[in-house]
Amino acid sequence: MARGTVLIADDDTAIRTVLNQALARAGYAPRATGNASTLWRWASQGEGDVVITDVVMPDENAFDLIPRLKKIRPELPIIVMSAQNTLMTALTAADRGAFEYLPKPFDIKEVVAVVGRALREPGRRTAGVSGQAESEELPLIGRSPAMQDIYRTLARLTQSELTVLITGESGTGKELVAQVLHEHGKRRNGSFVALNMAAIPRELIESELFGHEKGAFTGAQNRTHGRFEQAEGGTLFLDEIGDMPLEAQTRLLRVLQQGEYTTVGGRTPIKTNVRIIAATHRDLRSQIQQGLFREDLYYRLNVVPLRLPPLRERLDDVGDLVRHFLRRCDAEGLGQRSIETAAIERLREYRWPGNVRELENFVRRLVALNSEETLTIDSVDREIKETSQIASHDTTDEKASLCELVERHLADYFNSFGNELPPAGIYERIIREVEKPLLTAALTATRGNQIRAAELLGLNRNTLRSRIKLLDIQVFRSPAN
Repeated sequence: MARGTVLIADDDTAIRTVLNQALARAGYAPRATGNASTLWRWASQGEGDVVITDVVMPDENAFDLIPRLKKIRPELPIIVMSAQNTLMTALTAADRGAFEYLPKPFDIKEVVAVVGRALREPGRRTAGVSGQAESEELPLIGRSPAMQDIYRTLARLTQSELTVLITGESGTGKELVAQVLHEHGKRRNGSFVALNMAAIPRELIESELFGHEKGAFTGAQNRTHGRFEQAEGGTLFLDEIGDMPLEAQTRLLRVLQQGEYTTVGGRTPIKTNVRIIAATHRDLRSQIQQGLFREDLYYRLNVVPLRLPPLRERLDDVGDLVRHFLRRCDAEGLGQRSIETAAIERLREYRWPGNVRELENFVRRLVALNSEETLTIDSVDREIKETSQIASHDTTDEKASLCELVERHLADYFNSFGNELPPAGIYERIIREVEKPLLTAALTATRGNQIRAAELLGLNRNTLRSRIKLLDIQVFRSPAN
């Protein structure tokens, strides 16, 4: 006896044949067609326990057909396949009520496994995200298997209220993922509020998060709303959560456990309804072992872990990303450009330590420094050579010179007091005195390469960028060759 009837709709004869044979061997009763109208007739007559359908068919798009099927048979699991392997395809499949989305080319064993899950869990689906998925272009791009897994995970998570912990190296797009989860989730009508822990002075983080009362500390002249209050009913994105001080971690844990907080200097608990999405480039398990991060908070945040792969693990996506950034340059008035296939192949050979952000900046430089309409492998080679020379700069001498700068500056600072004790608040004063020359020296040593300077200093790229802006540091630019 068959385990269930599977209706297959795909205009590709080879795909229908492969699915027929695989599902029959697995004990199912497959029935295949090459058009949407036949699929509609079968399903509307009550046939089939599971549907597998391509998106683009000769007579109708499956995304138009699925809502009609769900209206008459709401519990019928529908598995969508598509060669248009984009985030928007995955989100639209979820929006229409699909049980699962599978990119082409697919793994036949995975298809059979998904059919089995669909029969065991017919009521589960990933549907319900906003229809705006059709019209908005999202900057998460790639057809590699790694990115397809990300798309499918995002499509599922948009329907949950679960806390998500996004991990990945700097430049992989962690904040973009958080925005997708918000903009296509149940809280899309609320605010999306982001706070980068690494960019806020440690002593101000609790005030930034929870707000403070008038007179709570020196300089608190008025009551201030915190990020939790600003994000009420929406999403709070806590970037670089690994940089959060332990005291603030304790207060955040209470919010996650009890759903309430108090302002700095306040006594009355305030109920909160906020979805938390956190992100970090650090190894939080290692920080737990070092006593720098609370283990109980880690488990509260890591309900759903989502790792973003570095660009070196998905080099097949470089071509799509480059073409996207070229279109963006054109839209911004930098000029229309195309690029040789050989040039893209050369870009796939580079390791991209700064990930997608580095690739975007690389493309911008190519467009700015080259006037030809088609970017060649020679222009790419010149820019890669310049980038590699900066990246291979001897860090030992750089770090030694920076340490000497700090030591000399501190010595001068303390000598300025003679035999007197330094004034109160010396920590903050030293940071103010030393930080600007330190960052300036690092940027000069790396010829203005902020990614390289951030690595040298042991800072997050976003933190360095925000401090450059705050301290009004003039960034050194290496001359064009």
